[in-house]
Amino acid sequence: MSRIIKFPTAMVTGDYTASSLVLDGGSVIDQCIATAGDKGTFFLEQHLLYVVLGGEVKLTCGKQTCVVHKNEMVLLRRAHSVSYEKRGDAKTGLFESLLFAITDELISDFLTQQHITIPQMTEELGVKVSPMSERLVAYCWSLPPYFNDPSQTNPGLLRLKVMELLYNVMDCSKNIFRQMLQLRQPVKTDIHRVVEENYTSPVSLEELAYLSGRSLSSFKRDFQSIYGETPAKWIREKRLSKVRQMLQASQMSVADVAYSLGFENPTHFSRIFKQQYGVAPSQLSM
Repeated sequence: MSRIIKFPTAMVTGDYTASSLVLDGGSVIDQCIATAGDKGTFFLEQHLLYVVLGGEVKLTCGKQTCVVHKNEMVLLRRAHSVSYEKRGDAKTGLFESLLFAITDELISDFLTQQHITIPQMTEELGVKVSPMSERLVAYCWSLPPYFNDPSQTNPGLLRLKVMELLYNVMDCSKNIFRQMLQLRQPVKTDIHRVVEENYTSPVSLEELAYLSGRSLSSFKRDFQSIYGETPAKWIREKRLSKVRQMLQASQMSVADVAYSLGFENPTHFSRIFKQQYGVAPSQLSM
C-alpha cells in the first residue's frame, strides 16, 4: 500500500527520499531522480508545478488523468490528492523531474512586481499539460548544482531563482500562467463535485472551501442547505463507510486503509469506527 505523501511537508521533514531546496514562506523545489515503475500518491498542501526532464509520469487528479512527457509541465492546485506512476527514459531507464511548490504569497509577490491585474475568471481551466520552451528547459538544468549543498545556497539567491521560474513560465505558456492567476481567484464551483472528489483525501474544511471558490462560512452554509448536516459530520461518515468497504474487500491493513482516507491517528480512528459500527475495525479486516 502506497501511503499518501504530503507535499511539500514530507520533503522538508525528510520523510520522502528526495533532494529539496526550501525557501522562506514554505516554497520548496524538489529534485527527483528515480527508476521506472515508481508509484504513489501526493496530497498537495501547496500548488505544484510538475516539470519532467527525463522519462514521463502519469498523473491522476480526481477524474482527470494526464501524461507529462520529457520537457513538459503541468500545474496542479493545492488540496488535491494526485496519484503518480513514473516511467523511465527509454535509453537511461531513469525518470527525472523537478517539483516546485508555488505558494499564494509567491504568486502575489510576482504579480505585484509586474503590476498585473488579475482578470475575472469565469471557468476552471482544469489540468492541462504544456510544452516547455528551450529557455525554460535550460533554466531547469541550471538548478541541479544547488541541490549538492543546499545549506550553502543564499536564501535571497534561491528566491530570485524561483522568481526567474515564474518569468519563464509567463513567457513560455499562456495556459499555465492563466492557471496561476486563477489560483489567486478560485472560481466558484459545484459543492457536490468538490466534496465527492476530495472527501477521501486528508483535506481540511478550509481547503474544501478554497476548492469550491467560497469563504469557509459560505461553504458551511451552502453545504448545510444541500446535505442537511454539517460538512465535518458528512465527511467523517463517508470516510468511515469507505473504510468499512475497503476492509471487507481487501487484504490491506487497518492502519493503511485508515491512513489512505485521512485518519492519521490510529487510536482516534479505532474509537470513532467502533462508535459508528459497534465493532473494532480489526474485526472486519480480511
